[in-house]
Amino acid sequence: MSAHPSSTHAHSEGEYEDLLSLWSDLESALSVLLSRPLQVQDFPGKVRQFDAWLQDLVAHDIDAALYLMFQHASTSTVGYSASHALVCGTLCHIMALELKLPQRERDSLVRAALTMNIGMTALQDELAVQRERPTAEQQEAIKSHPEDSMLLLERLFINDQLWLDVVGQHHASIAERVPLAQQEPIDRLTRVLGTIDRYAAMISPRKSRAGRSATDSVRAIVGQEVDQRDEVSYTLVRSIGLCPPGTFVKLDNGETAIVLRRSDKANHPLVASLLDNTGNHRSQPSLYQTASGKPRIQSALARSAVSLELNHRTMVRLGLYAAQHSAGLRGLVTAPGAL
Repeated sequence: MSAHPSSTHAHSEGEYEDLLSLWSDLESALSVLLSRPLQVQDFPGKVRQFDAWLQDLVAHDIDAALYLMFQHASTSTVGYSASHALVCGTLCHIMALELKLPQRERDSLVRAALTMNIGMTALQDELAVQRERPTAEQQEAIKSHPEDSMLLLERLFINDQLWLDVVGQHHASIAERVPLAQQEPIDRLTRVLGTIDRYAAMISPRKSRAGRSATDSVRAIVGQEVDQRDEVSYTLVRSIGLCPPGTFVKLDNGETAIVLRRSDKANHPLVASLLDNTGNHRSQPSLYQTASGKPRIQSALARSAVSLELNHRTMVRLGLYAAQHSAGLRGLVTAPGAL
């Protein structure tokens, strides 16, 4: 696993306040774009603008980006389509960096991720809050949505053929044992987007079911062991971890914690313990570097399994505090004035 240099340069608290607001603003703006695309002036330009906005937020602090994104995805069923599009776009951007995709492919992939379900935005939001199984009519709309989305994007003057083709076949099955480098761009990008789409859908809750844990979602897609021959899933886990920032874990000392930041040791992130081993709330979160050996992560938890109201500003600042003091953190540290 490649090292993940945390953003350790000093950020002012105000910058972090802004960062959290900016993620919400991007999600809101994306929701308007996806729900009323025919009323948007210069739709292609708007998508490129949102893509640039997303890139800036990820570049600012990738761990904070992952934390906020996973928290949004696992708690919101309002405006599911925009939330899902933002998760997929962000993960596709991170994957494109890890896979060293050419710029043109990266752009087509991320923009396809943001718009792949534009032909069924209202239905997607409806399904997220519907307890019953989809009706026959809804199932037909689900089945035809890749092509419907592609045709709508053409009407909206999208002329990037790779973007259109990936949207049009994003539910297609592509051979997974062929090395990505040996596949045509359309198949390579469809594989990446298809995996990300399934993963993001699994971690997100619906009225009809709770979201799965991030670890269970990976395993549901690739089996119990992440196989290096499946490059996409392997790269996803290598880049964000089995337990990414923003996800909950049970520690082997009985405590419940939230993952704040990745470390350069695969799947041994920095976590903040929020509940003690009797399930009581801690007055101050305790930070553990799981890479130092104790405690270890015993299992991942679905968001629905943890009854906690979180102050995300506090958690993001706590993660930054830990990153800035990581050289001195071995095992446990309680951040002064964290809450």
